[in-house]
Amino acid sequence: MSSLPHSQPRISFASLTPNNLGTVRKLNSVLFPIKYSEKFYQDILLPETEDFCKLVYYNDIPVGTICCRLETTDGITKLYLMTMGVLAPYRSRGLGSQSLKQVITAAATHLAPKIDSIYLHVQISNGAAKTFYERHGFKELAVHENYYKKLVPHDAWILERKIEGVEEQA
Repeated sequence: MSSLPHSQPRISFASLTPNNLGTVRKLNSVLFPIKYSEKFYQDILLPETEDFCKLVYYNDIPVGTICCRLETTDGITKLYLMTMGVLAPYRSRGLGSQSLKQVITAAATHLAPKIDSIYLHVQISNGAAKTFYERHGFKELAVHENYYKKLVPHDAWILERKIEGVEEQA
């Protein structure tokens, strides 16, 4: 008996490279109402963001992206989650949760610099996204008024999750 038809779907992650950047651009154009700048695409290829910028594959098909950047202010490093999205037909299959867990784990094990927290903006009309992040330990810090210049509503929630270092979890 073959167990192929019932085999578990394979979810995997790939680092971003100049070779798959076109795929990221295509996914972003479908997933997000914003056109991202050339600088965005150059920055997600930087070596220091490799652990935090991934293409998400479902059975070897690229179906989503997660892109973060490191921000250091006054000696405190935070990871800013710029974009995370999964194509509509592949939602509710745990891909977003696994992508987020992947980045949280990478942040917790990142030693130089140590990452204090992950934060992001969610458009205030997107209650489902806010609930998703809250299920993953994010807390609402504030509402950033007029965060989105070209989208309505313009306001965004700022959500943050503290990162516990690996040694603290032992």
